[in-house]
Amino acid sequence: MSQRPIYLDNHATTPLDKRVLDAMLPYFTEQFGNAASINHVYGWEAEAAVKQSRETLAAAINASPEEIVFTSGASEANNLAIKGIAEAYFNKGKHIITVKTEHNAILDPCHYLEKLGFDITFLPVKSDGTIDIGDLIGAIRSETILVSVMAANNEIGVIQPIEEIAAICRGNDILFHTDAAQAIGKIPLDVEEMNIDLMSLTAHKIYGPKGIGALYVRRNKPRVQLAPQMHGGGHERGMRSGTLYVPQIVGFAKAVEISLAEMEEETARVVSLRQRLWEQLESIGSIYINGHPTKRLPGNLNISVGGVDGQALLLGLQTAAAVSSGSACTSAKISPSHVLAAIGRSDKLAYASIRFGIGRFNTTEEIDAVAKHSIETIQSLRQAQKVMS
Repeated sequence: MSQRPIYLDNHATTPLDKRVLDAMLPYFTEQFGNAASINHVYGWEAEAAVKQSRETLAAAINASPEEIVFTSGASEANNLAIKGIAEAYFNKGKHIITVKTEHNAILDPCHYLEKLGFDITFLPVKSDGTIDIGDLIGAIRSETILVSVMAANNEIGVIQPIEEIAAICRGNDILFHTDAAQAIGKIPLDVEEMNIDLMSLTAHKIYGPKGIGALYVRRNKPRVQLAPQMHGGGHERGMRSGTLYVPQIVGFAKAVEISLAEMEEETARVVSLRQRLWEQLESIGSIYINGHPTKRLPGNLNISVGGVDGQALLLGLQTAAAVSSGSACTSAKISPSHVLAAIGRSDKLAYASIRFGIGRFNTTEEIDAVAKHSIETIQSLRQAQKVMS
């Protein structure tokens, strides 16, 4: 059997941490009750596990447990936030502001709302991937009900100034939502200090299980109203019906707990690996970092490579490294990344882009091996291009 490629696609998903699996296992086989079953011990055990997990997640972002609404993941949380606010506040206004580089789990619900008569402003970004605060201020209207800006971009890793954005929203009596799927456990998040009203989270980007996420919904100053998008049982205080998946919830909380406890040490190590990879790749020239050079996620290195065919580059790297040419949710489409287009990359460079996502379990030896193979592949493709031309 051939050796599997080195995994460097940790923005798409992460392997489950063994410590998370150990925390989850009892709730599959022994403590398997329904958290809504309040008449016997099995239900009480499940309810207690959910309660403890909710408290862990809330403490991680300085929220109260009642403000955590469990969902199937960040995509559902984003849909619940965008559509739920639109439905609850349409009498106040039908204008929403977001950004061109958002994940499709934000962009698609916004396009859906446009069909229903809502007016959506899609803010541009600067060449480094951050928004211009002046553009945001200029886009605000009396009928603006929501601003949604992701905390950290899933493709280029850029961290937006969400605290500054949220302060502007608070000053204009506008609700602020952030998609923090890539940010939780990697950068500090405090919903009170940052004036965040709604925040989407997920577990599988931080070595937790797939299929579980959450939406933080502020209860005080202001109390956020949210129209449910899933009905049937009134779970999660009526905001999201459905039997709670207890093992996943326990795993989510454990993943967050570990990530916060180890954030400082892990960030330093992963940034060091990223820099090591970049310094080796940079040495062959005509390679460009996409996004802000420092205001980015610790493990993100998104590059465009000059002088090569994009598809050939990805194919050449696949035997040695599992990497992405863009968002995993859009990689099946043969079209330039909308994020790279928004920061001004040409189609040719956008096609020839690679996202390296370095994570908890990657080693120095793996980084060196991927760098060596990448350099050899790029040089070979460039030489072939010269011969053909």
